[in-house]
Amino acid sequence: MATGIKDKVAIIGMGCTKFGERWDVGAEELMLEAYEECLKDAGIEQKDIEAAWLGTCMDEVNVGKTAMPLATTLRLPMIPVTRVENYCATGTEAFRGACYAVASGAYDICLALGVEKLKDTGYGGLPGGGSNTGTLLWQWWPNLTAPGSFAQLASAYCAKYKVKDQDLKRAIAHISAKSHANGVLNPKAHLQKKVTEEQIMASPIIAHPLGLFDCCGVSDGSACAIVTTPEIAQKMGKKDFVSVKALQLALSSGRETAFNDWDGDHFMTTTHCSTKAYKEAGVTDPRKEISMMEVHDCFSITEFVTYEDLHISERGKAIRDIMDGFYDLDGGLPCQVDGGLKCFGHPIGASGLRMLYEMYLQLHGRAEKRQLKNPKLGLTHNLGGFPFQNICSISIIGKYE
Repeated sequence: MATGIKDKVAIIGMGCTKFGERWDVGAEELMLEAYEECLKDAGIEQKDIEAAWLGTCMDEVNVGKTAMPLATTLRLPMIPVTRVENYCATGTEAFRGACYAVASGAYDICLALGVEKLKDTGYGGLPGGGSNTGTLLWQWWPNLTAPGSFAQLASAYCAKYKVKDQDLKRAIAHISAKSHANGVLNPKAHLQKKVTEEQIMASPIIAHPLGLFDCCGVSDGSACAIVTTPEIAQKMGKKDFVSVKALQLALSSGRETAFNDWDGDHFMTTTHCSTKAYKEAGVTDPRKEISMMEVHDCFSITEFVTYEDLHISERGKAIRDIMDGFYDLDGGLPCQVDGGLKCFGHPIGASGLRMLYEMYLQLHGRAEKRQLKNPKLGLTHNLGGFPFQNICSISIIGKYE
């Protein structure tokens, strides 16, 4: 019988580049920047790595359709390397591959690396026409935009729970302001400037009720992790290391658009995926047991409904928790501790691993000015696609016990 992945995988090293408009480097340099920090942090030699996973999403970036760029850039020693892509969960998918390989006993030490060089595509948002994702969108939904689609999520939520438009706008402005305040404390963030709720609410509307500061930006970046088993980590002399408590993935089945039991107000995948993740990690009360989160704030409304989909805020009551500061850095369950996608941007292949990197630093007490007091469990959440068809990936990590 399957027993899950709890405490079967140890994270012994992580690395992350500075995110931003990295015109000075290519994807190869970004990979190397993250990898060098990760390898040093793990305290191992390159020859110890037995297999690797590369996460990169957009065809337009020209990293390549195979895993070869990772192997040649890092000069990996003739080991298996696998390229994966799963929408915005691509970075976490690379991590999942490395973790499962170690947990299965196939390998002792594995590398997961995600990278995306989105600024080179020339698009103001995510690429549209050339990638396999974009081709389908232009054929099926020629007038669809990401801001427009997620704005409909906000409208559906307000309609279902009888929320006033101005109250919702104030709540999502608080979400964005909170994330920007956290990003100021992070030298690796793309945007490091505090923004007030008033500035956010007065910003140009992109797709009502989403304004300019409710949308995450485009950036370049890379992040990576080295994993092994707890037994090997202990033999290496590692103490107080971080282990994986849960790794879950859920994809839309088509139910959202094929049936009439979805009101368009939340993400069915996140609701399902989080339930399975908590069970795997042994979490019975996430509101009290989860110490911190990095969720997929591609838009502030996405973060808003995710609070409820993660079974932390009650349905229809997220506004109360938001305005009470429950998700602020000094609140009961800090969210977007490092600034989130709002401050880092979203180089798709890197985002999931970047989120894990922050949780990893926090658990080791190395997050400097934004360090939380004695965190126990960190949760990361990726969401790829659209409200009506998406992928959800959830990871929970914590100190090995």
